[in-house]
Amino acid sequence: MKAFVVAAGLGSRLKPLTDSMPKALVPVNGTPLLELVCKKLIAAGFDEIIINVHHFADQIIDFIEQKEHFGVRIEISDERQTLLDTGGAIKKASWFFDDERPFLVHNVDIVSDVNLKELYRVHQEKQVDATLLVSKRETTRYLLFDKELKLKAWTNLQTKEVKTSFSEIDVRNLSMLAFGGIHVISSVLLPQMDSWPERFSIIDFYLASAIKNSISAYQPKEINWFDVGKLDTIRAAEAWLNMNINQSFLA
Repeated sequence: MKAFVVAAGLGSRLKPLTDSMPKALVPVNGTPLLELVCKKLIAAGFDEIIINVHHFADQIIDFIEQKEHFGVRIEISDERQTLLDTGGAIKKASWFFDDERPFLVHNVDIVSDVNLKELYRVHQEKQVDATLLVSKRETTRYLLFDKELKLKAWTNLQTKEVKTSFSEIDVRNLSMLAFGGIHVISSVLLPQMDSWPERFSIIDFYLASAIKNSISAYQPKEINWFDVGKLDTIRAAEAWLNMNINQSFLA
């Protein structure tokens, strides 16, 4: 199975740590985020991984080589010239996903106990075009889903902005769920990205394609999830990891 680790971000919220290293190599309990994510992916059966790089790219490439690619195939998608956002990054790396099978996308700054193998299985079982990890948690930006957990819109509670491609929609009848930075994409969506610009948001792509494609939510009953792209959540993630000494989060 193939996976894409989104690791090219500048890590601005992690300054001053990212003044001298990429976000992907920021340690949590002494282990770089990239290593945590790669080991979690490999434990779930993903044995072909591509990683995009931009900020301190050479450090990431050297780290992967030092780790002997964690014993699996690891490729690099070089974004040193231009940072492409997640949608553009997937489009640039589309050559890697040449087996017509779904692939998993995982932000490097997400630490969780989500069962990636189960997420992938559910995606295949439902025969949808994309499956997005979501949860009920406090944030300002939400994805809006109907009763069948199909994506319909996006909203920003602070600005009251709503984005949707549907002409008639009542947001009051939709469930507000927060995106978790992990998703599975069917290869059928890749050709649809050809008409999009070099840099674009994957969420904007999902919203635009939700009319003709099935963009579905995956909502585990219980989830431990940390966005370690922020300094304050590093400590929370470390405390949780210390309580899980059997490292079941890698499953």
